[in-house]
Amino acid sequence: MTPILEVRDLSRHFGAIRAVDRVSFRLAPGEMLALIGPNGAGKSTCFDMLMGQTDPTSGQVLLDGRDITGWPARRVWRAGVGRTFQVTATYGSMRVVENVQTALMSHHRRSFAAWPRFRRLYREEAMALLEQVGMADQAGRPAAVLAYGDLKRLDLAMALAHGPRLLLMDEPTAGMAPAERAALMELTAGIVARQGMAVLFTEHDMEAVFGHAHRVLVLNRGEIIADGPPEAIRADARVQEVYLGGGTEALAAEARDG
Repeated sequence: MTPILEVRDLSRHFGAIRAVDRVSFRLAPGEMLALIGPNGAGKSTCFDMLMGQTDPTSGQVLLDGRDITGWPARRVWRAGVGRTFQVTATYGSMRVVENVQTALMSHHRRSFAAWPRFRRLYREEAMALLEQVGMADQAGRPAAVLAYGDLKRLDLAMALAHGPRLLLMDEPTAGMAPAERAALMELTAGIVARQGMAVLFTEHDMEAVFGHAHRVLVLNRGEIIADGPPEAIRADARVQEVYLGGGTEALAAEARDG
């Protein structure tokens, strides 16, 4: 089976600093892969290269077997890669449903010049996406008044507007209460199972990582130091030394602090 995402020896150097150094991995349909590591490990730089926001120094990124290395972000997005952000990218002055309609209009390449006339466009599609993330009952509310957990779900609905094959989630549970974190990750896992897309996510909440990732990739100083199922990563001595802090106590503290 062709992986949805294949990364081959991907590197990004800033002068003498090797932010990402020869990173390689594959991501299969229906798989949730967590990318973890200490601050400065290279996670954000890796994400930015996959999304076309930073050019790699060397290496390749393949999406469904097609080389997309160095493509601009908009072209990567249109090829089937979605992204959610640690800080949600929603429009506070618009209603919830209008935020999703905006994402759909971009997907369908419709002009925003006559927005009042187009406010009815793609409304059914937008409502279906909101239903999918449990936000249909809040469709008419301004995004500015939403609780933070609801904003995260709206952000997810917008990222799903173009039916991505691959979804990149940058710290999806950051700033959320524990119950909201679990609900969002369960929601995402359900969408992955139904649609067969692949998810790559960064996360500091170890409960989210070990509870929902099928596989965990650990970066340290730009290099992969471990790649495997959650239980193997949890028990890996080197991962404990450089990130988890050497044992169960540190792991529990990491989960509490997010």
